[in-house]
Amino acid sequence: MTATRRVDSDFLALPRSALADAALSAALAEGASYADLRVHAITTELMQLRDGELEAAVVDREIGLAVRVIVDGTWGFASHAELDVDVAAETARRAVRVARTLAPLNAERIELAAEPVYTDVSWVSDYVIDPFEVAAADKLAVLGEYSGRLLAADGVDHVSAGWHAAKEQTFYADTFGSSITQQRVRVQPSLEAVTVDAAAGTFETMRTLAPPTARGWEYAAGDEVWDWSSELAELPVWLAEKVKAPSVEAGPTDLVIDPSNLWLTIHESIGHATEYDRAIGYEAAYAGTSFATPDKLGTMRYGSPVMNVTADRTVDHGLASIGFDDEGVRAQKWDLVRDGIFVGYQLDRVFAPRLGVGRSNGCSYADSPHHVPIQRMANVSLEPAAEDVSTEDLIARVSDGLYIVGDKSWSIDMQRYNFQFTGQRFFRIRDGRLDGQVRDVAYQATTTDFWGSMEAVGGPSTWRLGGAFNCGKAQPGQVAAVSHGCPSALFRGVNVLNTVAEAGR
Repeated sequence: MTATRRVDSDFLALPRSALADAALSAALAEGASYADLRVHAITTELMQLRDGELEAAVVDREIGLAVRVIVDGTWGFASHAELDVDVAAETARRAVRVARTLAPLNAERIELAAEPVYTDVSWVSDYVIDPFEVAAADKLAVLGEYSGRLLAADGVDHVSAGWHAAKEQTFYADTFGSSITQQRVRVQPSLEAVTVDAAAGTFETMRTLAPPTARGWEYAAGDEVWDWSSELAELPVWLAEKVKAPSVEAGPTDLVIDPSNLWLTIHESIGHATEYDRAIGYEAAYAGTSFATPDKLGTMRYGSPVMNVTADRTVDHGLASIGFDDEGVRAQKWDLVRDGIFVGYQLDRVFAPRLGVGRSNGCSYADSPHHVPIQRMANVSLEPAAEDVSTEDLIARVSDGLYIVGDKSWSIDMQRYNFQFTGQRFFRIRDGRLDGQVRDVAYQATTTDFWGSMEAVGGPSTWRLGGAFNCGKAQPGQVAAVSHGCPSALFRGVNVLNTVAEAGR
């Protein structure tokens, strides 16, 4: 398939350069030493079906401009919904007034890491069919047909189908001289089957594993990108087996974890833990700090020697992939953990100098024209082995353990250290082979113990991108989409809980 890779003409028709000239010149005239303008448009679509019937269909559009300034080492920020030259200039002057008001409270003078200037450049994510050019009736027809396949299967009582899509367009310009236009699309189709035991008053669910991705409608329609036909046929079988499965025996257990589950553990225990602003206390009030503090950089053993983790803003179809971040920094790939040692952080242009690093690695993002850009997560991924070890090879190394597939609920402490995770499916491993499902499983560990127990990782053929649309951070709250790639991996002696017993039932 050939990607569209064009910025929409209606966004290109906006008076981007005129708005930038007005805002940046007004900010400098008012005494700012630095200013940037961001024109930000985002369109989102949500659809929800229940048993093939439409419950909700909403399209939301937001557009506006935002101006950041630095005045005497203090940030100022202001935004407006109207894309008018005079409004842009006044918004810049308002941002300067904000900076002067905040100056008495500022304990740390703002310095920005250097970055090359990028003039009149553009970037578009790799998708084929713009989902916002597909008729709503056509999308509902596909979701309804997929729902019908599940509803027709024995043992499936209800089906929920969801569709979430977003198109994000930005124009960025700053007083250094950069001017950057970008467009990216992301989609998340999902279906969940439910079986109900009316006599017992219980139910069980099983959800598709298709992760959210930076693709277009081609991801949901047909089997060319994701094999929906096979998954929808298998889902009721897995669900029926899960209902009849025995409850797990708690205790130390060898685990082979599929990428469809492990991505979330990476997100919570590595992705968030290696955000530098969190590690130095900037995120303490909302979502906690991090055990991976700067004094441990370069020395702390994060995991076993087979653990190699990168942050990557360039990976194909990654939800956090972009050409340039919201501070005009070109997207990059870099190490967070190398051979099990903690070696890197995620940084923006403000925090890079505070760590003593000469350049940002491009982690600035705002989810709205009316929110200030903050340091946000890159696509954080566990690297596969060089040799092509299969998932079956890893399972063959386990005499008594579990193979975990799909994500579900999770819990992790404020320092990203103590955690527990559940999943969609848990298969018993006996003598190197899968031997039916068990249920009521959660695995529990500390971050360093868990990654330290990782004995082997699968090869490139097992590597997959998972991810989420809804990573939350900051006050006021912002939401970002992010992907995490990983291979299948083998862990030894991880503590497994029986969730029913833990709940006292």
